[in-house]
Amino acid sequence: MKILHNRSTLFLGAALLILVLFPLFNDSRSMMILLTQVFIFGVFAMSYDLLLGYTGIVSFGHAMFFGIGAYSTGIFLDRMEPNMFWFLVSLLAGFVIAGIVSYIVGLLTLRLKSHFYAMLTLAFAGLFLVVAEKWRTLTFGNDGFTFRTPELMKDRMTFYFICLGVMALVFIILRRFTHSPAGSVLQAIRENEQRAESLGFQVLHYKIIASVIAGVLASLAGSLYAVSLRFVNTSVFTMDVTLDALLMTIIGGVGTLIGPIIGAGLIEFAHHWLTELAGTYPIFERWIIFFGILYILVVMFFPAGIVGSLRKLGQKKKAVKKQNPQQKKIAG
Repeated sequence: MKILHNRSTLFLGAALLILVLFPLFNDSRSMMILLTQVFIFGVFAMSYDLLLGYTGIVSFGHAMFFGIGAYSTGIFLDRMEPNMFWFLVSLLAGFVIAGIVSYIVGLLTLRLKSHFYAMLTLAFAGLFLVVAEKWRTLTFGNDGFTFRTPELMKDRMTFYFICLGVMALVFIILRRFTHSPAGSVLQAIRENEQRAESLGFQVLHYKIIASVIAGVLASLAGSLYAVSLRFVNTSVFTMDVTLDALLMTIIGGVGTLIGPIIGAGLIEFAHHWLTELAGTYPIFERWIIFFGILYILVVMFFPAGIVGSLRKLGQKKKAVKKQNPQQKKIAG
């Protein structure tokens, strides 16, 4: 286990170093913007992985927290001076609102099991979408609104490093949390909720903790997403946003943290690549069909995702290596 841990740490360190050095050797604006989107959705997917991968909660309403963060930042920077102070205030406002909403929604719905909870979270997300569409004096409805960003974030390279740093920080925090006693309880709930409850753990209490943390981090991703576009509309509350997080997590590897980041990278690059192909080859205009086929194949042949499948392969190889010396001793 120590060897595997050292290898994964070395791999993550090398990947981070490459991403830090990338803008210094490649000044492609489009590639920098694309990688920035990967970092933002990597944070969003990790927040979803805390629910699905570590707690066993399937939510169809995770977009509501993403949208809360996006609108909090958009409204503050539109109504106030577009500087770092008001940006940080908007982040804090998004955290507080997302935390309160996730606590209330969790308290009302987390007692329910399986698809009942998923459907209720979808209903709550739909409620936020309707409010954003109807409250035009604040949100401008589906038309949305543009806003100015702080000077520091106008430079794409600076914003690239900010998003990279945020993603790395969120990864470290979630890794420490999932390896803590509270994280172990969450995984016990995922494996067998009834047994965890019989051992004396307040299951609802731990589920709400996971829900609040995931909601706050999703709000952070939404704020950065709004700043990256300098525009926000009701699309941030749609079901598509939640499905993106779900698919990024499944493709990368549920319950791995690094898997959702890889899944975010694959999906964002595939989006970009297929959209470019659609402009050249008409057959790719329906690129969403290719995505659907890809998702089906991944679920069928790699149910543990990319990282999960690689881990299983490594465990099988270790098991085979352990068996071979024993067989030689028996033969001797």
